Amino acid sequence: MPDPVQDHPLQHAAAVLRWGLILVPMASAVGTLCAAFLWSLDVATRARFDHPWLLFLLPIAGAAIGLLYHWTGKSVEGGNNLIVDQIHQPGGGVPLRMAPLIFIGTVVTHLCGGSAGREGTAVQLGGSLASGFARLARLDEAGLRVILMAGIAAGFGAVFGTPLTGAVFALEVLALGRIEYAALIPCLAAGIVGDWACQAWGIHHTAYRIATPALGIAPPMLLKAALAGVAFGLAGRIFAEANHTLGGWIKRVVPYGPARPLLGGLAVIALTYALGTRGYLGLGVWSPNPADPTIAGFFTGPVDHWSWALKMLFTVVTLSSGFKGGEVTPLFFIGAALGSALAGVMGVPVDLFAGLGFVAVFAGAANTPFACTIMGLELFGAAHIVPIAVACFVAYACSGHGGIYLSQRIAVPKLSGSRLPPEATLRDVRAGR
Repeated sequence: MPDPVQDHPLQHAAAVLRWGLILVPMASAVGTLCAAFLWSLDVATRARFDHPWLLFLLPIAGAAIGLLYHWTGKSVEGGNNLIVDQIHQPGGGVPLRMAPLIFIGTVVTHLCGGSAGREGTAVQLGGSLASGFARLARLDEAGLRVILMAGIAAGFGAVFGTPLTGAVFALEVLALGRIEYAALIPCLAAGIVGDWACQAWGIHHTAYRIATPALGIAPPMLLKAALAGVAFGLAGRIFAEANHTLGGWIKRVVPYGPARPLLGGLAVIALTYALGTRGYLGLGVWSPNPADPTIAGFFTGPVDHWSWALKMLFTVVTLSSGFKGGEVTPLFFIGAALGSALAGVMGVPVDLFAGLGFVAVFAGAANTPFACTIMGLELFGAAHIVPIAVACFVAYACSGHGGIYLSQRIAVPKLSGSRLPPEATLRDVRAGR
C-alpha cells in the first residue's frame, strides 16, 4: 500500500517556525545592507554635485571596477541573471563576494557620474546574502530556490520602500506568464521585514505624487493609457535591446574587461560636453540645479520632449561598457519623461502620464506587469489604479520576448502560436533572432 499522505497541522507549524528563524534574520540583514547602500549612494551623489571635477575620474573609476571584477569577480559577473539562473537550476549558489563587489562598484559608478540605477545592486545584495544563509541552514535545492526569491524580495522592497512590489517582483521575474506561488509567503515576509529594517536605520524614500484627481474609468482616458502603454512597452524593449547589443559589440571589439569601462567613461564625458548638460548623469532622482531634468520634475511639468531618449543613451553607454548599478531607476526616469512627452501630445494631465510611464516602461523592460501595477498602487495610491494597470499590461504585451533579464524563461508566450521550445530563455530567443 502507498504511504499515507502526511499533512498534519503540527508539520505546517514547524515549517513556518523554521522558515521564520531563517527569513527574519536574512531579510533584516539585507534591509540593513540596503540602508547602508542607500546612505552611501546619497553621500556619493552629493559629493558629485559638490565636486564637478569627479566626472573626469570616471574612466579611471571604470578601469578600477573592471580590474576588481577581473581579478576577484569573474564568477559573479552575471549579476541578476546569475541569481535567476540559480533559482531555475540550483547549483553552487551565489558567491557571497557578490555583495561587496556590487556595493563598491555601484557607489563608485555614481560618485563619478555614471548613469546607472540601484535595483541591480539591491537584488544582488539580497541574492548573495540569501545564498549565504542557505548554506548555513543547509537547505536543499527546493529551499535554496525559495530563499533566493526571498532575498530578491527583501532587497527590492528595501531599496524602493515598496515591500509588496518586492514580493511580487521576486515571484514574477523568473518567467514570463508564470508566478511562483511556492514562495508566496516567504517573499511577502522577506519584503516586509527588509523594508522595516531599512526604515529602522532612518532611510527615507523619495515621494512621488499624482495630484490630478481620479478621472474614473472613462473609455477615452483608458484608450489613451493603452496607446501610451504601447509606447512604454516599445521604449522598454528598445532600452533592453540597445543595452544587450552595445554590450555584446563592446565585448567583441575590446576583449580585455577592464578597458571597456575605461572607454565607456570617456564616452560619457564626451556626451556630457557634446550636449552641454550634466542632467543625465547619476540616478536622476533630484538635482541642485533647477534646470536639470529629474524624475520629480516630470510630475510637475512643463512637458519634456526628449529627456527620455537622452537618459536612455547615457544609461546604455554606462551599463553596456561595464559600470555597475541597475536599470530600474533609469527606466523610471525614461518612463516618467516619456509620459511627460506623451501628455503634451495627447492633452492629458502631465503628472498622471508621468506616473504611468514611471511604472509601465519598467513593466515592459522587466516583463513584470503585476509587480509594476502594485508598485503604482504603493507609490501613487489607488485613485488611478485602473489606467496604471492598463498601461502596465499593454506595455508588457508590446515589449515582445525581450527584456533586461536574459535568464527569464518563457512559460507562456505573449503571442498564441509562437513556436518557442518549452522553458526557452530570453537569451535563447535573442540568439535565435
